[in-house]
Amino acid sequence: MIAPPTPPNEQYRLKALESYRILDTLPEQDFDDITRIAAYVCDTPISLVSLLDPNRQWFKSHFGLQVQETPRQVSFCGHAILEPLKPFIVENAKLDARFYDNPLITGDPYIVFYAGIPLITKDGHALGTLNVIDTKSRSLSSEQLEVLMALSRQVMNLFELRMLIHRQ
Repeated sequence: MIAPPTPPNEQYRLKALESYRILDTLPEQDFDDITRIAAYVCDTPISLVSLLDPNRQWFKSHFGLQVQETPRQVSFCGHAILEPLKPFIVENAKLDARFYDNPLITGDPYIVFYAGIPLITKDGHALGTLNVIDTKSRSLSSEQLEVLMALSRQVMNLFELRMLIHRQ
């Protein structure tokens, strides 16, 4: 397993994440609706809104997975945020040197496929991803990828709206 490297802008990325005051908040139906739609459109059993703090990957919403967080060092999301303007897709993690012996592949939830769209702030900081996960190798159609990207923008719109409401 290759742990994700720290992005060069990590200090500013973490400040941006903190400004949204979203970590460790209660579940919210709007986010749960998005992960349900993403899983349905992409025909995957799991979809998450994942956020990366210094030590963990925390799930604002988790469809098809019962855990609330995982260590950052085993996260796919940690790799995805390194190139925030591109979708991060791993069609078969068992064949990928970064992941083949990752405990999330060798044990529950037995990830094989991962597609994550970075959640980007207006300033260009990747807070985490909207992602879909499967236990078998696969790919996404261009239409599925477009919908996933649109849904990731909606997640950020909800973050922005939430921040505006909490400022008042």
